[in-house]
Amino acid sequence: MDTRTIAITSVFAAFTVILNLSPLKIPAPFAPFLIYQVWEIPIVAVFLLYGPLAGTAVAVINTLVLLVVFPGALPTGPLYNLAATLATLFGIYLAHRFAGTHSNRWGEKALTVLFTAFGTLSRVGAMTLINWAFLRYPPPLGFSLPEEAIMVTLPLIVLFNATLALYTIPLGYIVAKRVSLSLKMRMWEPKA
Repeated sequence: MDTRTIAITSVFAAFTVILNLSPLKIPAPFAPFLIYQVWEIPIVAVFLLYGPLAGTAVAVINTLVLLVVFPGALPTGPLYNLAATLATLFGIYLAHRFAGTHSNRWGEKALTVLFTAFGTLSRVGAMTLINWAFLRYPPPLGFSLPEEAIMVTLPLIVLFNATLALYTIPLGYIVAKRVSLSLKMRMWEPKA
């Protein structure tokens, strides 16, 4: 990473932490233990601007802050959030690879839809498996849920993860595009 990338990544990390500490947290009406938030938007934006290393770095910094300040109902909850965020970024990465190295040929709307679809599917798939595997264990890993309760809870978790990704990814793309235009720089593209 060059100095400019490190500086802008640091700004996005700080912004993510500020959003993390802000009161902008809304419990999902269908599952109040799941919290809608906005701190993943700058993570998606920095990923789209600078690639996987920058996006992952900001996600990890956010997780460390969450572990200390707002772990949620489960002490390891921030690790679940990190897994969800990384799965989302992986889906966006796959969409980038699918679109090819000249993704600007797709047009903004098509790219936004592609990133959102891949990111959402990746997040939902990963978090369904992770929650199915770990919710059965006692805290701090899970909630000691019996199999029947897990099977009832999973559709709510799927809905939560899908709806969170459906606003996080497009808004992250919009932020990345605006920053890209204002700094007169190209957004990140995977190498061929």
